[in-house]
Amino acid sequence: MEARLNYYGNPVAAKFAKYINSAGKVVGDSTLPAATQELVKIRASQINGCGVCLDMHTKDAAHAGETSLRLNLIAAWREAKVFTEAERAALELTEQGTRVADAAGGVTDEAWANAAKHYDEEQLTALVSLIALINAYNRMNLITQQPAGDYQPGQWG
Repeated sequence: MEARLNYYGNPVAAKFAKYINSAGKVVGDSTLPAATQELVKIRASQINGCGVCLDMHTKDAAHAGETSLRLNLIAAWREAKVFTEAERAALELTEQGTRVADAAGGVTDEAWANAAKHYDEEQLTALVSLIALINAYNRMNLITQQPAGDYQPGQWG
């Protein structure tokens, strides 16, 4: 597959990437657990079918010590016993926040309240921001048909 656009050689894209990556650093530096951040990025990317993000975030998670069992069960998190209640709450919020076009009411009060039981205000802010951010990355990659499979852990810093 050839990308429709050289996102890395375009001056507008470079400027945009600078800002969106800065937003990602803010979330990455937050108190939201790193493992939860990777689970969120992977689950949203699964829903959206973003191969580039799945390639990157599964490799980064594994490199950081995430187990293959948990990585393999993210799509079936409701049935899997390997996720904490806090992680389940984050995954539910991720699914509802990613599928807003499919849900008449957006994110339910129940999903929000469940997440709020496990995360403080800073972490909730980071979680919401991360869900929005990974969905933006997914859409950019899908629209431009960026190919997946060549990512090396830590490649983008």
